[in-house]
Amino acid sequence: MALAIFDLDNTLLRGDSDYLWGLYLIDKGAVDRESHQRQNERFYQEYLNGQMDIMAFLRFQLAPLSQIPLPELLQMREEYINDCIKPIITDEAKALVEKHRQQGDTLLIITATNDFVTRPIADLFGIDELIATNAERVNGRYTGKVSGIPSYQQGKVARLHSWLTDKDGSMRDSWFYSDSHNDLSLLQEVDNPVAVNPDPQLAVHAEHSGWQIIHLADP
Repeated sequence: MALAIFDLDNTLLRGDSDYLWGLYLIDKGAVDRESHQRQNERFYQEYLNGQMDIMAFLRFQLAPLSQIPLPELLQMREEYINDCIKPIITDEAKALVEKHRQQGDTLLIITATNDFVTRPIADLFGIDELIATNAERVNGRYTGKVSGIPSYQQGKVARLHSWLTDKDGSMRDSWFYSDSHNDLSLLQEVDNPVAVNPDPQLAVHAEHSGWQIIHLADP
C-alpha cells in the first residue's frame, strides 16, 4: 500500500479554489469589489510566478472569515461548492483518485488553500486525509489569522513530514500529482512524481527529469 498525494488547485480541480472563492465573495457583495478584485488578481499572478508572499496573501484571504457571521459563512460556502467547485471536477480527476483507492493506497490531499474552503472539496473526492493551511479559530469563530505552518512550497514538505510522523507513515513507493512549479520541493520527495496539466516551468523540469506528465481534460 502506497501513499498517493494530490495537489488540489489546477490538479484535481480544473481551476483554483482560492481564486474562485475570492470571485464568489465579490459577486455576493461580501467584500469591496474593486479592492478585493485587484488584490485577488495580484496574488494569483504572484502565485503563478512563484513570487507570492504567503503570509501577506493569507492576511488578505482569511480576513473575510472573521468578518462574516459563521452561520452565513457556512451557507455561503455550501453555495460556493455547488456553483463554483462541482462544475470543475472532471471525470478524469475522479477516476485518478479512484484508481489509487482501488489499489488500496492511502489518499491525501495537500494544498496551500485554507481548510475552510478545502475540507468540503476533499469530501467530494471521498478523501479523509487533508493537509491544508489552517485558518485559526478561537471560541468557534475564525480570527482571520493562520494557525501553524502554511502548506505552501517548502511548508508542504514540512507539514507532510509532520503528518507522516503522526501517522507512522512511509514515503516508500509514494506518488504526488501536481500542476505547479511551486510544488517542486515536494515532487522531489516522492518516488513517483507526476506533473498534471503542468505550468510551463514545471513542464520543462518534468521533461528534463523524466517525470511522468499527464493531462486531465477540461470539464
